[in-house]
Amino acid sequence: MKLSTMFSSNCYSSAIAIHRKIPPSPNVLRASALSPPQSLKLSSRHSVSFNRPLFPRNSTYSTTVSASASASKSDGQSKGGESFLRDTLRSMETVYLNRNPTAKSILELVHSVDDEQICYDHLAFRTFGVNGYGINSLASFFLDYGYTQKEELRFPAKKLKALWFSPPNSLSQDGGSGVNGPLPRIFISELLVDQLSPKTQEIIRKYAEKSGSGNKYAALASALGSLTWEKPLYSEFQQLAGESEYAAWTLVNGYALNHVTISTHRLKSNLKNIKSLNQFIEKNGFKLNSEGGILKVSPDGLLLQSSTVADSIPFSFSDGSNASVPCSYIEFAERLVLPEYKNLPESEIEESHRRDGFEVGNADKIFESTSKEQLTRRA
Repeated sequence: MKLSTMFSSNCYSSAIAIHRKIPPSPNVLRASALSPPQSLKLSSRHSVSFNRPLFPRNSTYSTTVSASASASKSDGQSKGGESFLRDTLRSMETVYLNRNPTAKSILELVHSVDDEQICYDHLAFRTFGVNGYGINSLASFFLDYGYTQKEELRFPAKKLKALWFSPPNSLSQDGGSGVNGPLPRIFISELLVDQLSPKTQEIIRKYAEKSGSGNKYAALASALGSLTWEKPLYSEFQQLAGESEYAAWTLVNGYALNHVTISTHRLKSNLKNIKSLNQFIEKNGFKLNSEGGILKVSPDGLLLQSSTVADSIPFSFSDGSNASVPCSYIEFAERLVLPEYKNLPESEIEESHRRDGFEVGNADKIFESTSKEQLTRRA
Protein backbone atom coordinates (compact mmCIF):
# COMPACT_ATOMS: atom_id res chain seq x y z
CA MET A 1 0.00 0.00 0.00
CA LYS A 2 1.24 3.48 -0.86
CA LEU A 3 0.54 6.78 0.81
CA SER A 4 0.20 10.34 -0.36
CA THR A 5 1.86 13.40 1.14
CA MET A 6 -0.05 15.87 -0.97
CA PHE A 7 -3.61 17.07 -0.83
CA SER A 8 -5.63 14.97 -3.25
CA SER A 9 -8.09 16.62 -5.55
CA ASN A 10 -10.78 15.29 -3.23
CA CYS A 11 -9.34 17.22 -0.30
CA TYR A 12 -8.89 20.32 -2.39
CA SER A 13 -12.56 20.03 -3.29
CA SER A 14 -13.34 19.67 0.41
CA ALA A 15 -11.57 22.90 1.20
CA ILE A 16 -13.43 24.69 -1.56
CA ALA A 17 -16.71 23.23 -0.32
CA ILE A 18 -16.00 24.48 3.19
CA HIS A 19 -15.12 27.93 1.87
CA ARG A 20 -18.49 28.05 0.15
CA LYS A 21 -20.22 26.86 3.27
CA ILE A 22 -18.54 29.36 5.59
CA PRO A 23 -17.01 32.44 3.98
CA PRO A 24 -13.71 33.29 5.71
CA SER A 25 -13.13 36.68 7.29
CA PRO A 26 -10.07 38.76 6.41
CA ASN A 27 -8.62 38.10 9.86
CA VAL A 28 -8.76 34.35 9.49
CA LEU A 29 -6.10 31.93 8.31
CA ARG A 30 -3.38 34.46 7.56
CA ALA A 31 -0.58 32.12 8.46
CA SER A 32 -0.06 28.41 8.08
CA ALA A 33 0.44 26.64 11.39
CA LEU A 34 2.93 23.99 10.41
CA SER A 35 4.04 23.49 6.83
CA PRO A 36 4.87 19.89 6.00
CA PRO A 37 8.62 19.35 5.67
CA GLN A 38 10.07 19.17 2.19
CA SER A 39 11.25 15.65 2.87
CA LEU A 40 10.61 13.10 5.57
CA LYS A 41 13.68 11.04 6.38
CA LEU A 42 12.62 7.68 7.76
CA SER A 43 14.60 4.53 8.21
CA SER A 44 14.11 1.82 5.62
CA ARG A 45 11.97 0.02 8.16
CA HIS A 46 9.66 3.01 8.31
CA SER A 47 9.86 3.98 4.65
CA VAL A 48 6.68 5.20 3.06
CA SER A 49 5.72 5.57 -0.57
CA PHE A 50 3.79 8.70 -1.43
CA ASN A 51 1.88 7.92 -4.59
CA ARG A 52 -1.73 7.28 -3.63
CA PRO A 53 -4.01 7.94 -0.65
CA LEU A 54 -3.95 5.56 2.30
CA PHE A 55 -7.72 5.30 2.34
CA PRO A 56 -9.09 5.50 -1.22
CA ARG A 57 -12.16 7.61 -1.37
CA ASN A 58 -15.48 5.80 -1.71
CA SER A 59 -17.09 6.90 -4.94
CA THR A 60 -20.43 7.34 -3.19
CA TYR A 61 -19.08 10.40 -1.35
CA SER A 62 -19.58 13.37 -3.62
CA THR A 63 -17.79 16.65 -2.95
CA THR A 64 -20.97 18.46 -3.92
CA VAL A 65 -22.75 19.78 -0.88
CA SER A 66 -26.53 19.63 -1.06
CA ALA A 67 -28.55 22.72 -0.31
CA SER A 68 -30.02 20.99 2.74
CA ALA A 69 -26.65 20.01 4.26
CA SER A 70 -26.66 22.66 6.96
CA ALA A 71 -30.11 21.62 8.12
CA SER A 72 -29.39 17.88 8.36
CA LYS A 73 -29.55 16.33 11.81
CA SER A 74 -29.04 12.82 13.20
CA ASP A 75 -31.48 10.33 11.70
CA GLY A 76 -32.81 12.96 9.34
CA GLN A 77 -29.38 13.59 7.92
CA SER A 78 -29.29 13.69 4.13
CA LYS A 79 -26.66 12.05 1.92
CA GLY A 80 -25.44 15.51 1.01
CA GLY A 81 -24.98 16.36 4.68
CA GLU A 82 -23.01 13.22 5.38
CA SER A 83 -20.95 13.73 2.23
CA PHE A 84 -19.92 17.22 3.34
CA LEU A 85 -19.13 15.97 6.85
CA ARG A 86 -16.93 13.19 5.48
CA ASP A 87 -15.20 15.55 3.03
CA THR A 88 -14.31 17.82 5.95
CA LEU A 89 -13.03 14.90 8.02
CA ARG A 90 -11.06 13.69 5.00
CA SER A 91 -9.28 17.05 4.68
CA MET A 92 -8.50 17.05 8.41
CA GLU A 93 -7.12 13.53 8.06
CA THR A 94 -4.97 14.50 5.05
CA VAL A 95 -3.35 17.39 6.95
CA TYR A 96 -2.72 15.03 9.87
CA LEU A 97 -1.15 12.29 7.71
CA ASN A 98 1.01 14.77 5.78
CA ARG A 99 2.55 16.08 9.00
CA ASN A 100 2.96 12.86 10.94
CA PRO A 101 5.09 10.18 9.27
CA THR A 102 4.69 7.82 12.24
CA ALA A 103 0.92 7.73 11.80
CA LYS A 104 1.30 7.06 8.06
CA SER A 105 3.80 4.29 8.64
CA ILE A 106 1.78 2.57 11.35
CA LEU A 107 -1.43 2.66 9.33
CA GLU A 108 0.45 1.14 6.42
CA LEU A 109 2.02 -1.44 8.72
CA VAL A 110 -1.36 -2.49 10.13
CA HIS A 111 -2.77 -2.68 6.61
CA SER A 112 0.07 -5.02 5.63
CA VAL A 113 -1.19 -7.54 8.20
CA ASP A 114 -4.89 -6.71 8.37
CA ASP A 115 -5.71 -5.75 4.80
CA GLU A 116 -9.39 -5.08 5.33
CA GLN A 117 -11.09 -2.26 7.19
CA ILE A 118 -9.29 0.04 9.62
CA CYS A 119 -11.88 1.97 11.62
CA TYR A 120 -11.32 5.08 13.70
CA ASP A 121 -12.59 4.96 17.28
CA HIS A 122 -12.33 8.72 17.70
CA LEU A 123 -10.68 11.92 16.49
CA ALA A 124 -9.28 14.34 19.09
CA PHE A 125 -8.73 18.10 19.10
CA ARG A 126 -7.26 20.65 21.54
CA THR A 127 -8.54 24.19 22.14
CA PHE A 128 -7.99 27.32 24.24
CA GLY A 129 -10.81 28.05 26.68
CA VAL A 130 -10.82 31.80 26.07
CA ASN A 131 -12.92 34.28 24.06
CA GLY A 132 -15.03 31.60 22.37
CA TYR A 133 -12.02 29.51 21.25
CA GLY A 134 -12.80 26.54 23.45
CA ILE A 135 -14.75 23.32 22.93
CA ASN A 136 -17.81 25.00 21.44
CA SER A 137 -15.85 26.53 18.56
CA LEU A 138 -15.34 23.05 17.08
CA ALA A 139 -18.31 21.28 18.62
CA SER A 140 -20.80 23.51 16.78
CA PHE A 141 -19.73 22.00 13.45
CA PHE A 142 -20.16 18.42 14.60
CA LEU A 143 -23.47 19.16 16.32
CA ASP A 144 -24.76 20.69 13.09
CA TYR A 145 -24.00 17.41 11.31
CA GLY A 146 -25.80 15.11 13.70
CA TYR A 147 -23.33 14.46 16.50
CA THR A 148 -24.66 14.23 20.07
CA GLN A 149 -22.92 15.71 23.11
CA LYS A 150 -22.08 13.17 25.82
CA GLU A 151 -20.18 13.29 29.13
CA GLU A 152 -17.75 15.92 30.37
CA LEU A 153 -14.33 14.92 31.73
CA ARG A 154 -12.16 17.03 34.07
CA PHE A 155 -8.37 17.03 34.47
CA PRO A 156 -7.59 19.37 37.42
CA ALA A 157 -3.81 18.87 37.42
CA LYS A 158 -3.56 19.74 33.74
CA LYS A 159 -6.18 22.52 34.02
CA LEU A 160 -8.28 20.90 31.29
CA LYS A 161 -11.79 19.81 30.63
CA ALA A 162 -13.16 17.80 27.71
CA LEU A 163 -16.39 16.72 26.08
CA TRP A 164 -16.95 13.84 23.73
CA PHE A 165 -19.58 13.51 21.02
CA SER A 166 -21.18 10.37 19.59
CA PRO A 167 -21.67 10.15 15.82
CA PRO A 168 -25.00 10.11 14.00
CA ASN A 169 -26.30 6.98 12.29
CA SER A 170 -24.22 6.69 9.15
CA LEU A 171 -25.79 6.15 5.75
CA SER A 172 -22.61 4.63 4.30
CA GLN A 173 -20.19 2.86 6.62
CA ASP A 174 -19.76 -0.75 5.46
CA GLY A 175 -16.38 -1.67 4.03
CA GLY A 176 -14.75 1.74 4.21
CA SER A 177 -11.55 2.56 6.10
CA GLY A 178 -10.57 5.64 8.08
CA VAL A 179 -13.00 8.52 7.57
CA ASN A 180 -14.71 6.46 4.86
CA GLY A 181 -15.76 3.87 7.44
CA PRO A 182 -18.01 4.13 10.51
CA LEU A 183 -18.11 7.74 11.67
CA PRO A 184 -15.77 8.21 14.64
CA ARG A 185 -16.52 9.66 18.05
CA ILE A 186 -15.18 13.20 18.55
CA PHE A 187 -13.16 14.16 21.64
CA ILE A 188 -12.52 17.89 22.19
CA SER A 189 -10.52 19.21 25.13
CA GLU A 190 -10.12 22.77 26.37
CA LEU A 191 -7.38 24.50 28.35
CA LEU A 192 -8.83 26.45 31.30
CA VAL A 193 -6.85 29.56 30.51
CA ASP A 194 -8.06 31.61 33.48
CA GLN A 195 -6.29 29.14 35.81
CA LEU A 196 -2.86 29.82 34.30
CA SER A 197 -0.29 32.45 35.28
CA PRO A 198 -0.99 36.07 34.24
CA LYS A 199 1.91 36.06 31.75
CA THR A 200 0.74 32.88 30.02
CA GLN A 201 -2.85 34.13 29.96
CA GLU A 202 -1.69 37.39 28.37
CA ILE A 203 0.03 35.54 25.52
CA ILE A 204 -2.94 33.26 24.79
CA ARG A 205 -5.44 36.12 24.91
CA LYS A 206 -3.20 38.22 22.66
CA TYR A 207 -3.33 35.65 19.84
CA ALA A 208 -7.02 34.92 20.31
CA GLU A 209 -7.70 38.65 19.92
CA LYS A 210 -5.46 38.84 16.85
CA SER A 211 -7.50 36.05 15.32
CA GLY A 212 -10.61 38.21 15.28
CA SER A 213 -13.57 35.93 14.51
CA GLY A 214 -11.35 32.96 13.73
CA ASN A 215 -13.15 30.81 16.29
CA LYS A 216 -16.14 30.74 13.91
CA TYR A 217 -14.03 28.88 11.36
CA ALA A 218 -12.42 26.23 13.58
CA ALA A 219 -13.44 23.30 11.34
CA LEU A 220 -12.19 25.16 8.26
CA ALA A 221 -8.84 25.90 9.94
CA SER A 222 -8.46 22.24 10.85
CA ALA A 223 -9.32 21.09 7.32
CA LEU A 224 -6.82 23.52 5.77
CA GLY A 225 -4.07 22.99 8.33
CA SER A 226 -3.92 26.70 9.13
CA LEU A 227 -3.73 28.78 12.29
CA THR A 228 -6.47 31.33 12.79
CA TRP A 229 -3.95 33.60 14.53
CA GLU A 230 -0.52 34.84 13.51
CA LYS A 231 2.61 32.82 14.19
CA PRO A 232 3.92 33.50 17.70
CA LEU A 233 7.35 34.57 18.94
CA TYR A 234 9.67 31.76 20.00
CA SER A 235 9.98 33.29 23.48
CA GLU A 236 6.19 33.11 23.84
CA PHE A 237 6.17 29.45 22.85
CA GLN A 238 8.87 28.79 25.46
CA GLN A 239 6.88 30.62 28.13
CA LEU A 240 3.83 28.44 27.47
CA ALA A 241 5.88 25.25 27.23
CA GLY A 242 7.38 25.94 30.65
CA GLU A 243 3.94 26.05 32.24
CA SER A 244 1.73 23.83 30.08
CA GLU A 245 2.86 21.64 27.20
CA TYR A 246 -0.80 21.56 26.14
CA ALA A 247 -0.80 25.35 25.82
CA ALA A 248 2.43 25.38 23.81
CA TRP A 249 1.15 22.61 21.52
CA THR A 250 -2.09 24.46 20.83
CA LEU A 251 -0.31 27.77 20.16
CA VAL A 252 1.61 26.28 17.20
CA ASN A 253 -0.86 23.61 16.02
CA GLY A 254 -4.17 25.37 16.54
CA TYR A 255 -7.21 23.30 15.58
CA ALA A 256 -5.20 20.60 13.79
CA LEU A 257 -6.08 17.00 14.64
CA ASN A 258 -4.21 16.08 17.81
CA HIS A 259 -4.61 12.37 17.10
CA VAL A 260 -6.70 9.71 15.42
CA THR A 261 -7.41 6.42 17.15
CA ILE A 262 -7.51 2.96 15.55
CA SER A 263 -10.37 0.81 16.83
CA THR A 264 -8.38 -2.38 17.42
CA HIS A 265 -11.32 -4.71 18.16
CA ARG A 266 -12.65 -4.03 14.66
CA LEU A 267 -9.54 -5.49 13.05
CA LYS A 268 -9.73 -9.05 11.71
CA SER A 269 -6.22 -10.37 12.42
CA ASN A 270 -4.56 -11.12 15.77
CA LEU A 271 -3.84 -7.37 15.98
CA LYS A 272 -7.42 -6.91 17.22
CA ASN A 273 -5.96 -7.66 20.66
CA ILE A 274 -4.35 -4.37 21.71
CA LYS A 275 -1.53 -6.12 23.57
CA SER A 276 -0.59 -7.94 20.37
CA LEU A 277 -0.80 -4.67 18.44
CA ASN A 278 1.46 -2.89 20.94
CA GLN A 279 4.07 -5.65 20.69
CA PHE A 280 3.86 -5.55 16.90
CA ILE A 281 4.38 -1.77 16.81
CA GLU A 282 7.31 -1.82 19.21
CA LYS A 283 8.90 -4.73 17.35
CA ASN A 284 8.87 -2.55 14.24
CA GLY A 285 10.81 0.20 15.98
CA PHE A 286 8.14 2.67 17.10
CA LYS A 287 8.06 4.23 20.57
CA LEU A 288 4.86 4.02 22.60
CA ASN A 289 3.85 6.48 25.30
CA SER A 290 5.08 4.92 28.56
CA GLU A 291 3.31 7.29 30.97
CA GLY A 292 1.44 5.12 33.47
CA GLY A 293 2.55 2.04 31.54
CA ILE A 294 2.26 1.26 27.84
CA LEU A 295 -1.30 -0.03 28.24
CA LYS A 296 -3.81 2.28 29.90
CA VAL A 297 -6.76 0.37 31.42
CA SER A 298 -10.00 1.86 32.77
CA PRO A 299 -11.06 0.88 36.31
CA ASP A 300 -13.79 -1.39 34.92
CA GLY A 301 -11.19 -3.12 32.74
CA LEU A 302 -13.28 -2.64 29.60
CA LEU A 303 -11.47 0.25 27.87
CA LEU A 304 -7.85 -0.41 26.87
CA GLN A 305 -5.76 2.34 25.25
CA SER A 306 -2.20 3.05 24.13
CA SER A 307 -0.51 5.61 21.89
CA THR A 308 2.73 6.47 20.14
CA VAL A 309 4.98 9.35 21.11
CA ALA A 310 4.20 12.43 19.01
CA ASP A 311 6.18 13.33 15.91
CA SER A 312 8.09 16.63 15.84
CA ILE A 313 8.16 19.08 12.96
CA PRO A 314 10.16 22.24 12.10
CA PHE A 315 8.35 25.49 12.86
CA SER A 316 9.33 29.02 11.78
CA PHE A 317 8.39 31.57 14.43
CA SER A 318 7.48 35.18 13.66
CA ASP A 319 10.82 36.47 14.99
CA GLY A 320 12.75 34.34 12.47
CA SER A 321 13.62 31.60 14.95
CA ASN A 322 13.33 28.00 13.79
CA ALA A 323 12.75 25.15 16.19
CA SER A 324 11.36 21.64 16.36
CA VAL A 325 7.92 21.50 17.97
CA PRO A 326 5.67 18.55 18.87
CA CYS A 327 3.05 17.63 16.31
CA SER A 328 0.57 14.75 16.58
CA TYR A 329 0.47 11.03 17.34
CA ILE A 330 -1.69 7.96 16.77
CA GLU A 331 -3.68 6.11 19.43
CA PHE A 332 -5.16 2.61 19.72
CA ALA A 333 -8.30 1.61 21.62
CA GLU A 334 -9.90 -1.73 22.36
CA ARG A 335 -13.45 -1.64 23.73
CA LEU A 336 -14.45 -4.90 25.38
CA VAL A 337 -17.94 -6.39 25.46
CA LEU A 338 -20.15 -5.25 28.33
CA PRO A 339 -20.93 -7.91 30.97
CA GLU A 340 -24.62 -8.09 30.03
CA TYR A 341 -23.68 -9.15 26.48
CA LYS A 342 -20.80 -11.52 27.28
CA ASN A 343 -22.81 -14.59 26.25
CA LEU A 344 -23.60 -13.27 22.78
CA PRO A 345 -21.97 -15.18 19.89
CA GLU A 346 -19.04 -13.21 18.51
CA SER A 347 -20.75 -12.96 15.14
CA GLU A 348 -23.64 -11.05 16.75
CA ILE A 349 -21.58 -8.55 18.74
CA GLU A 350 -21.94 -4.96 17.54
CA GLU A 351 -20.32 -1.72 18.65
CA SER A 352 -23.35 -0.95 20.85
CA HIS A 353 -22.57 -4.07 22.91
CA ARG A 354 -19.14 -2.74 23.85
CA ARG A 355 -17.88 -0.29 26.44
CA ASP A 356 -18.58 3.26 25.27
CA GLY A 357 -17.27 6.65 26.35
CA PHE A 358 -13.90 7.67 27.81
CA GLU A 359 -12.01 7.43 31.09
CA VAL A 360 -10.26 10.33 32.84
CA GLY A 361 -7.36 8.17 34.07
CA ASN A 362 -6.64 6.78 30.61
CA ALA A 363 -7.02 10.12 28.82
CA ASP A 364 -4.80 11.90 31.34
CA LYS A 365 -1.91 9.56 30.43
CA ILE A 366 -2.64 9.71 26.68
CA PHE A 367 -2.28 13.53 26.82
CA GLU A 368 1.38 12.94 27.71
CA SER A 369 2.11 11.69 24.17
CA THR A 370 3.10 15.26 23.25
CA SER A 371 5.02 16.00 26.48
CA LYS A 372 8.71 16.90 26.55
CA GLU A 373 9.44 13.87 28.73
CA GLN A 374 7.99 11.47 26.16
CA LEU A 375 9.54 13.29 23.17
CA THR A 376 12.97 13.22 24.86
CA ARG A 377 12.55 9.52 25.48
CA ARG A 378 11.75 9.02 21.82
CA ALA A 379 14.87 10.91 20.75
